[in-house]
Amino acid sequence: MGDPRKIRKKYATPRHPYEGQRIKSENKTLTLYGLKNKRELWKAESELRKYRTNARDIQASLRLGDSRAQERIKSIVGKLSRYGILTQNATADDILALNVESFLERRLQTMVFRRGLARTPSMARQLIVHGHIAIGDRKVTIPSYKVLKEEEESLGYAEGSPLANELHPMRIVKEKGEEKPKDVGQEGAS
Repeated sequence: MGDPRKIRKKYATPRHPYEGQRIKSENKTLTLYGLKNKRELWKAESELRKYRTNARDIQASLRLGDSRAQERIKSIVGKLSRYGILTQNATADDILALNVESFLERRLQTMVFRRGLARTPSMARQLIVHGHIAIGDRKVTIPSYKVLKEEEESLGYAEGSPLANELHPMRIVKEKGEEKPKDVGQEGAS
């Protein structure tokens, strides 16, 4: 009984467990994007690796004159452009030039932080998990959800969330054109 297919890991761990340089760069990426653990980073790296491997295979097929290679590259570019990672007229070389940050930038957690709905990436993660963030009229509680390019504009606070109220104290106040108030004590001294 149960699921007939074998459940496999969606990521590959590093071949060597301790490489100081790699660990430092991973830790920097973890704090920059507010990731919970390195497994989330390794999943993004594995996804990037999958696309790059496919692009290299397609380039080899193109050199051999495979007629379906052009269709395959269009489908991969189409998928990546729907997520906003590439433009619609990208090539296999553009796929090979991608890095893991381009995938991490499309996560819901990062998008919430970059849009100014949260003060920090960690706060963005908490808002998502607690159900305060919605895409359109649908609550999304998965921080690693990849936001489509067309969904980007409908990202905001959930309808029933207390944060939907403009006067909520946790909301970030956007101050454009306002100057800082002068200290009253300094004005009288001059």
